[in-house]
Formats: sequence, C-alpha cells, structure tokens
Amino acid sequence: MTDNLTQALNLHDLERMARATLEASALDYYEGGSGDERTVRENLEAFARLRLRPRVLVDVSSLDLSTTVLGQEVSLPVLAAPTAFHGLAHPEAEVATARGVAAAGSIMTLSTFSNRDIEEVGAAANGRLWFQLYVYRDREVSEALVRRAEAAGARALVVTVDTPYAGYRERDVRNGFRLPEHLSVRNADPRLDPLESDLAVGSQISGYFQRMLDPSLSWKDVAWLASITRLPVLLKGILTAEDALLAAEHGAAGVIVSNHGGRQLDSAIATIDALPEIAGAAGDRLEVLMDGGVRRGTDVLKALALGARAVMLGRPVLWGLSVGGEGGVRLVLELLREELRLALALSGHASVREVQRSLVVR
Repeated sequence: MTDNLTQALNLHDLERMARATLEASALDYYEGGSGDERTVRENLEAFARLRLRPRVLVDVSSLDLSTTVLGQEVSLPVLAAPTAFHGLAHPEAEVATARGVAAAGSIMTLSTFSNRDIEEVGAAANGRLWFQLYVYRDREVSEALVRRAEAAGARALVVTVDTPYAGYRERDVRNGFRLPEHLSVRNADPRLDPLESDLAVGSQISGYFQRMLDPSLSWKDVAWLASITRLPVLLKGILTAEDALLAAEHGAAGVIVSNHGGRQLDSAIATIDALPEIAGAAGDRLEVLMDGGVRRGTDVLKALALGARAVMLGRPVLWGLSVGGEGGVRLVLELLREELRLALALSGHASVREVQRSLVVR
C-alpha cells in the first residue's frame, strides 16, 4: 500500500485524491450524470435524510459481517458494481479491480464495456466474478458474451435494463468523449467497432448505444436470457415494485435497485428511497441488492435495514483504482468494512443478518 493510500481515512478522501489523479475527460466520464445531475446528488442526499434508532446493552463483543449473495459467501455485504472503462483509471484496468475485490473477499461485476477481456479478468477474480450484459440488437452477439462469461467462471449474469438509449450526459458531449487510442472495448464483437462512431458531435459512448444496443428489449427477452444460461440472472435498473414482481415472473433470481448512478433518467427516484417498496414486493422470491450513493458504513447499514441483501459500489471503486490500483480497490472495501463494523456494534447488532427495518426512520 502506497504512502498516498495510508492518508485516506474514508471514501471521500479517496475521491479527492482521484480528482487530482485522473485526466479531466476521464473524471467527467466517471463522475458525471445526465441532465442537471439531480439524481446523482439525490442518491447521496437521500441517505442523509435517514436516521438510525440504536439499541443498547446488546453483546457485541463478537461481530459477523459475512453473508451470502445468490448462495456465494462474501466477507461483507458490499460488492463492486459494473462500471465501464477501468483503463481510464489504471493501466491494469479491470484486472487490478478484480484482484483487489477478491482480496477483500467480495465479488466484482465486470462490465460489457471493459478494457480487458472477460477471460483475463475471470482468471484474476479467483471465482469472485459476475458479468454485466448489455443486450445487443444482434442476439447472437449477446449469447456469445454469455457463453464467454460462463467459461470464464462468472457466477451470475447481471442484465442492465434501464438503457434503451443512453442518458444525455452533457459533460461527455462537451468533451466529445472518446476512448484513448490505446484502449478498446475488448469484449465487443469485432464486427461492432465502437470506435467508428458515425456521430459528428456528441460522445462516442452515446453513438455506440444508439447503433448497437436494442431499444426493443422487453420482458420476453428476460425470459429468453434466463432460458439460455445456467447462471442466475439479476436485473439491474429496477426502481418500482411493479417491475420487481415482473422480474420474478420472468425468471430472474434477483434485482439490483439502481438508477444507473444518475446517468440515465434525471430526476429518477433515489435508490435508497425506492428500496423499501421493492424489497417488500420481492419477499422471498428475489434477492434484492442496490447501488447508488453508498459512501459510509452507516449507508450500508441503512440499506440492509431497508431490505437489501448487499450493496454495490460504482464510483468509489474507480476512485480507489485510480489512486492505488489493486491496493486502492481493496482499501475502498476495507474502509467500508471497518465503518460498518463500528456502526453495527453501536446500533446494537452482532451480525448483519440481524438488522431489521425498525432500525431506520426518516
């Protein structure tokens, strides 16, 4: 661990360090949201509106942060969410992320838009890998990606369902965002070259979305995906109880409550606010995870109380990666581990599995 990393006491410190490390266009790509970025801010502010009701005189001399997600053991209920283009943050890109997450005893979700091959990341992840899928217009391309993920050791398939079109991310449009020449989308079919955008203006990623991804994606395609893979399927981008119920009906094993980090529909509900109704609707039929706005151990505790099995981190993982590579990614999870351990004890709980809805009030 570098001297720089030892100065980080929390995720906010790592974010400040990342701002000083990343190229301006890469920082905007990672940090930015759609429209006025109201949902980006709301994801954070919604946690601040929740308060904890701690219990006392509970034996917390021994604390257990471990749990299972889709039957796989993790050392803490914090996973790495799928995020694109880790090569903008570090030369080892997603390979460094996978190693850092595995070292912390958690799970990494590899994005379709990664800068390293599924197979390479799978080898580094040591069995702690999920794969995130964007569904292409050409279903054969999508199925081939699923087969590669299975062969590389992925333990679950995360299907992003909130992107029929890319959100209007004005920072990227202003920057004319493009991948540097030394980076590519390594898991894309060679017939689908995202670097050959036919847009005269705008960002490369929005052009790729418009040309390659399928805006006709519907519930019948979820059933199709569940039928072609032996992996459990999670749907990422669920914000309503109605859609959670439909996910269960169409073969999903779980849902990820997510608004894409505020990068799709601006003014969408904050994920922590959407979580209770979705968890209530899911019951025992689905495992429920969430991402968006988690920055402290108390945030993790609040999400668990409101029905999440675990939370997922997007931007903070990228901050850690940019500052310290594999060690920075691991530090992100270790910082949250220690904060969650203390929050769990001070709220009167010996295990994350004991946390109840009554812990949280507005």
